Amino acid sequence: MSTARAADAPDAGIAAEQPYVTALFDRLDEVRARSVGRLEDALALVPHNPQAVGEREAAVELHTHRIVALDAAEHGLVFGRLDRHESDTPRYIGRIGLFADGAEEPLLIDWRAPAARPFYTATPLHDEGVRRRRHIRTRGRTVVSVADETLDISAAAAEGAATDRGGLAGESVLLAALNASRTGRMTDIVRTIQAEQDRIIRADVKGVLVVQGGPGTGKTAVALHRAAYLLYTHRERLARSGLLVVGPSPTFLRYIADVLPSLGETGVVLADLGGLRPGLQAHAPEAPAVAELKGAGWSWPTSSPPR
Repeated sequence: MSTARAADAPDAGIAAEQPYVTALFDRLDEVRARSVGRLEDALALVPHNPQAVGEREAAVELHTHRIVALDAAEHGLVFGRLDRHESDTPRYIGRIGLFADGAEEPLLIDWRAPAARPFYTATPLHDEGVRRRRHIRTRGRTVVSVADETLDISAAAAEGAATDRGGLAGESVLLAALNASRTGRMTDIVRTIQAEQDRIIRADVKGVLVVQGGPGTGKTAVALHRAAYLLYTHRERLARSGLLVVGPSPTFLRYIADVLPSLGETGVVLADLGGLRPGLQAHAPEAPAVAELKGAGWSWPTSSPPR
């Protein structure tokens, strides 16, 4: 049972959020400018020994990846806000984390951080300390809509708000995303992750995780967001081993190519099955029967998933 509706005064809600959103974009510009300056400094270095060459290349790579991630965060930088019972200071949720210089509390919390999880999982019965969840939609750097969910049942009743037992978080936001125009490329679902999807994305890293579902149920999108989550949570470990995403074909890889960069992850390697062996590309055409079999998909009994 949750209240899912537009803010009481949409224009007032938009006006209230715009200054903070503008400040977040200003901070993004500052961080980007600092990264660009550090990249220029690294490029200007003249190394005099092999060690200096390696350090210069590492610095260039680091700052280049950082700038790409910051550029990717420009689209939909902030999309959520959590108002909590125990604090008058709201938490803003977005694509990346942003801090003011010298501050311990973030201006913007990365969607993968533990503090952001209630945005996807809190319910009236298990509110996780959240009394209101606000969905913020922007176009460019302008707030165009806000939609609130009141998770405090007593407060919702006092307001006389209609309640909804459907269990979806941010129904209007989800429907807007589903009805958005298509570009021919997969887009991220970071604003509309549902609780069931969040459990998969944040599942324990140990062992093999098998995700089952019919065509079009979001398996690939969830897997890519899980990859972004793992890189955020276990970055040091994965930086040593790397992360490889294997797809069935080059066409499929082109379709999903924009998702991880939009989530700030640019170091993931994408490969199709035919290109897994370095220096060898498979170009032989499939027999019609084989192509039909591969395109048909597989279904597995729930009680005995593949291993």
